Amino acid sequence: MQSSFRQTTIGDMCYVTDGAHSKVERQNEGVLYLTSKNIGVGSLILDKVDYISRVDYERLFSNTAKAQRRPQEGDIITGIIGTFGNAYRYKSTDGFGVSSAVALIRPDQNVLDSGFLYYVLTSPRFKAVHASYKSGSVQGYTNIPTIKQLPFTLPPLVDQKAIAHILGTLDDKIELNRQMNATLEAMAQALFKSWFVDFDPVIDNALAAGHPIPEPLHARAEVRKALGDKRKPLPEAIQKQFPSRFVFNEEMGWVPEGWGTSVIGDEVETTGGGTPSTKEESFWVGGVHSFCTPKDMSKLDSIILMDTDRHLTEAGVNKISSGQLPAGAVLMSSRAPIGYLAISDVPVSVNQGIIAMLPSDKYGAFYLLCWAHFNMEKITDRANGSTFLEISKKNFRPIPFLIPSNEVIQFFNEQAEVIYEKALLVSEGINGLSKLRDTLLPKLLSGQLRIPDADRLAASSGVGVGSADSDPRHAS
Repeated sequence: MQSSFRQTTIGDMCYVTDGAHSKVERQNEGVLYLTSKNIGVGSLILDKVDYISRVDYERLFSNTAKAQRRPQEGDIITGIIGTFGNAYRYKSTDGFGVSSAVALIRPDQNVLDSGFLYYVLTSPRFKAVHASYKSGSVQGYTNIPTIKQLPFTLPPLVDQKAIAHILGTLDDKIELNRQMNATLEAMAQALFKSWFVDFDPVIDNALAAGHPIPEPLHARAEVRKALGDKRKPLPEAIQKQFPSRFVFNEEMGWVPEGWGTSVIGDEVETTGGGTPSTKEESFWVGGVHSFCTPKDMSKLDSIILMDTDRHLTEAGVNKISSGQLPAGAVLMSSRAPIGYLAISDVPVSVNQGIIAMLPSDKYGAFYLLCWAHFNMEKITDRANGSTFLEISKKNFRPIPFLIPSNEVIQFFNEQAEVIYEKALLVSEGINGLSKLRDTLLPKLLSGQLRIPDADRLAASSGVGVGSADSDPRHAS
């Protein structure tokens, strides 16, 4: 540790409190009211949120109260129950209240930079320190007195700002790549939806030929007609592969003429997995074979799985009936919750919470991933369970499956492969940047690595990524 670094505690450097203790009526709209489940790492998780009235917000989060519970710019928000170690840095554009399950940590910014504090709180070393305190021994739980006691290493303020800048630059690059991957995934989904859900090319052909449009597709046909010349035409070689009429199918409703219908289990090889005994060291110690669970999928930055938290030995792999699945397998979490989707870039074994679909020469990985995405309602409708919903392989396999012509599927696979290769390159960039950040983080926080050396490493971390510009052949 550098001589200018010193030991201190969170309580010595920060004002620490928690959120509102009073019961408050939740509403469907109003001011966001967040609990620990809404705190991610550097972000907010807003898929399930509560709201309170503006009156209750002003009452519970007064700017003049002695106990300052209204978040301010630069405050670090972290979960007390269930998500300790997840942290979010409050921005001037934010406006929300927090429950008593959330801690508010306000640094004295004359001596402690809030960006630096954020990286301290989210570091593995700090989490390990917290776990060593008795009052924080219950997994995922802590309290305000414990947080105040937690020690950390404090560099001079100028060094703190430099460290936060270096790590923040890497995080900004990671976030940019995440956004690019989200764009790429959306492109593939938009193409699949246009061709195989909305049937845009078939509708266009029917309109051109003067053939009738089934009533359920009238609205989509009106959209296509309204676009007129603004529609981006498909190349003629692709457009002519789509029929110009629809026929009615009892299982699937109106479908393009000439396309077949089946069930997913008859068209695609599907399998599940299991978990070898965690008490048997020979299945785990020294393992190198990726072992995927829904938890691994929940942490992905894209739809590509590049590694897993745990790894199996050869003996462990042999204990799973499905063994090791090949790279390219499409994975879907089948419980807790249902619906995480990923394409594995590495050979992988899966646990009992995952159903895997194996691509074939006909159905590529992106095709199967998009099929699952757009059929998720049908998938969850077949789930059951008293503790949590789960869809079994037995209930998954009979789900109806539309079979387009081989030529149309091949055209989709070709375009999807281009998108996948770009997404893979971006994911490799995220992986490399994350590893560099995780390597630099403890060394910078402890003073083991000089800032100029870390700055040079961060500056040289640019990873080339493909453009997410849409392919000119994509339907609009």
